[in-house]
Amino acid sequence: MESQDRLPRPMRPLKRPINYISRASTAASYPFRGIYYFLRHPAYYPLFLSRLLPLSIISFLVYAILFTFAFLPQYAFLAIFHGWGAWVNAVVLVLGEGLVIIQGLFEGFFVDECRVDVFDATLLDKGLESLVAPHRLLFLDAPTSVKKLGKPTSSAVYQPWSLIQIVELIVFLPLNLIPYVGTPAFIIITGARLGTFAHYRWFELRGLTKKERKQEIKSRMWDYTWFGIIAMLLELVPILSFFFLLTSTTGAALWTAKLEEKARGPLSPAPVVVPRDAQEHDPNEPPPPYEDNPV
Repeated sequence: MESQDRLPRPMRPLKRPINYISRASTAASYPFRGIYYFLRHPAYYPLFLSRLLPLSIISFLVYAILFTFAFLPQYAFLAIFHGWGAWVNAVVLVLGEGLVIIQGLFEGFFVDECRVDVFDATLLDKGLESLVAPHRLLFLDAPTSVKKLGKPTSSAVYQPWSLIQIVELIVFLPLNLIPYVGTPAFIIITGARLGTFAHYRWFELRGLTKKERKQEIKSRMWDYTWFGIIAMLLELVPILSFFFLLTSTTGAALWTAKLEEKARGPLSPAPVVVPRDAQEHDPNEPPPPYEDNPV
């Protein structure tokens, strides 16, 4: 805010647009930061690899069937209204249909539980044990943040699943039939909806009520929209949708850590307790009594 107040007088009318652009670019960067962070931390890999094979097979089969039997009919129909650009809308339409099916199937493989683990492990890496500890057992002597995670002691949900969300996604799919603006509108609307769940786990850890959650979401709706748009685009990538689910979760946790840092001040890992015998002797203390104890 101070830097914006220091803007030259002719540029002060641009302060508000500059603020919105800055917030949008920052929020949109977190899904990409999540990819980089996830790849740089091999301790997270087991969370991904344990479910990689079944979920990759599911994704491949779903998209293979859709592109084999549904793409061409939809492309032919869209070509009547869109002309040469119909293939773009048809691809997004099929990817959206696949996302609806895959999201329903992923629930059977405990994907949300995996996302909670990724989110909590990232918070531990960022020194937020005090935020996680009241809601799950922690093994603080473990070598990595993932191995520190024990069983949750309270409800542990990253993104609550409901039939309404699936219905909304299906309802908005026909937007892709509208020439030129339909596909961007579909991505923005569904991305904005997706973004509002980015910090659901954080709100849960803080014990916020439903009213308080709505207030938090309203205060960052612009930011959540852009986070959700990028996360949505990444999740539309065939085969890699599960990987990007986890990396976007990591990005949401990094964003949470940044917000906590602003609220609390600089965060630091939990202090290491040094045994008294290992500490350096205080020169002002008398030396310990001599003991003659030959072996």
